[in-house]
Amino acid sequence: MNFKISENQILIKETISEFCKREIIPHMMRWDESQSFPTELFKKLAGLGMMGVLVPTKYGGSGLGYFEYVTIISEISKVCGSIGLSVAAHNSLCVGHILKFGSEEQKQKWLPKLCSGESLGAWALTETGTGSDALRMDTTALKKDDKWVLNGTKNWITHGISSEIIVVMARTGEKGDSHGISVFVVERSNPGLKFGKKENKLGMRASETSEIILDNCVLDESCMLGNEGEGFIQAMKILDGGRISIAALSLGISKGAYQASLNYSKERNQFGKPISKFQAISFKLAEMATEIEVCENLIYRACHLIMTNKPVTRESAMAKYYSSETCVKIANDAVQIFGGYGYTKDFPVEKFYRDSKLCTIGEGTSEIQKLVISKNLI
Repeated sequence: MNFKISENQILIKETISEFCKREIIPHMMRWDESQSFPTELFKKLAGLGMMGVLVPTKYGGSGLGYFEYVTIISEISKVCGSIGLSVAAHNSLCVGHILKFGSEEQKQKWLPKLCSGESLGAWALTETGTGSDALRMDTTALKKDDKWVLNGTKNWITHGISSEIIVVMARTGEKGDSHGISVFVVERSNPGLKFGKKENKLGMRASETSEIILDNCVLDESCMLGNEGEGFIQAMKILDGGRISIAALSLGISKGAYQASLNYSKERNQFGKPISKFQAISFKLAEMATEIEVCENLIYRACHLIMTNKPVTRESAMAKYYSSETCVKIANDAVQIFGGYGYTKDFPVEKFYRDSKLCTIGEGTSEIQKLVISKNLI
């Protein structure tokens, strides 16, 4: 592995830093308070090539790799986890699934719209009673003549209301059968697609999360990604990349909370000197900095494997598990360093604190990550 940051990554960092100062920082607390999802922002991000990061240029994408992708997600998340989460979900789940398993015709049809910002993407696996137990999902797809008819409800769907293109997992076989799930692309214009409850969340409040309802949603054969019965296997492969996304999101939040803490500790004086001079604070900062380095190395290890077409399931689970748990710890320590001010919305660490917890839950809880890791060890 080459640990030197590429020129591309340096340019991306500078570009995102300027974009965040101009387009995100002035508005993010208003979005957070009102739970407003800033759809127009994503069209601007698309103009920078951030909505089709891993997609080849022939489909309208940026044609970049995972190292650049991780840089994009983590740099945005240093400022606002909500926007980082939405960019990650669009790129790694919806776009990533069509890119990896779509036919040439399907890629030509949907990817240019997703990369250009014309269409926002969503990915629908989770249901109320089957969060981690996807094989027992209730949503069904039944074949009628030359059509598929989907019925069911998905929840915790990022961009569930605002998306134009949704990749949906539905059961085409028996519950519990790993070959009994198939994948379909549902467009917003489909009359069988309805939108349900929008979640009122603790954190990541500017990233829209909602139910989607499939009510006799009729689809052509051309809307199926891959072959019938391949859905569960496809989803697990997509989640390998998704775990890297959430690890990068966690890394960004950790970096943001650490940098805010470091700056504050140098400015805040108590007992005649900056609080950074006290061992209790300086040791917290030392732990934060070390943990961030460990997270970054785990993530880059996973990136190296996925970019060289090697198995990455264990390493992506490790990166996601450690980075997300570390993110919560660093955000918690950041609030402690700020003291009473850390509990107010006048400083950024309270938002990092609220946003951090989702990283240990979304795209596979920490417990599921440990299950994945242990299965790959034994």
